[in-house]
Amino acid sequence: MEKDDQKQNATPEGKDGLTRRQFLTYALGGTGAFMAASIGAPLLTFALAPLKSAGAANMVDTGHKASEFNGQEPKPITFKLHVNDGWNSKDVDKQAYVIQQGDKLLVMSPLCTHLGCLVSKADTQWSEGGKWYFHCPCHNSKFDKYGVQSPDSPATRPLDIYPYEVRNGQLFVSGQLQKRG
Repeated sequence: MEKDDQKQNATPEGKDGLTRRQFLTYALGGTGAFMAASIGAPLLTFALAPLKSAGAANMVDTGHKASEFNGQEPKPITFKLHVNDGWNSKDVDKQAYVIQQGDKLLVMSPLCTHLGCLVSKADTQWSEGGKWYFHCPCHNSKFDKYGVQSPDSPATRPLDIYPYEVRNGQLFVSGQLQKRG
């Protein structure tokens, strides 16, 4: 009977001990919580990033007047866009083609909507009597001067566009491309 009393009084009186089972429960729970936070924090940041970058405050001045553009031929422009990418924060040169369409401007991305190759002004071999203005050298997609693709092109939609604003005659564009068509 003395041995049974010793087993029951294995912990000193007045002190609560931590059993192995409790220790493992706390350790595994803490590790799981740390892993969930490590995975969840970047995902939450990624999910909330569009809210931070949305809005008219992200319009950048192209340095061009809206009156410079006409409906005859797209004009290539370059503008600087400030990009926050992870820990990097830098100004990046972006390109666009601008043409007047009716009473509005069309600010088109120079990236083919098929696989993202850079389109350029079509030379005479591709222009087919002046109908096709842009040519993608990667897979021979053709686009007219308003960025609408040829029916037989691998590109399935027109060139993407940049939203724009005209302020005091100056052309401002957003860095967020929009799909059309």
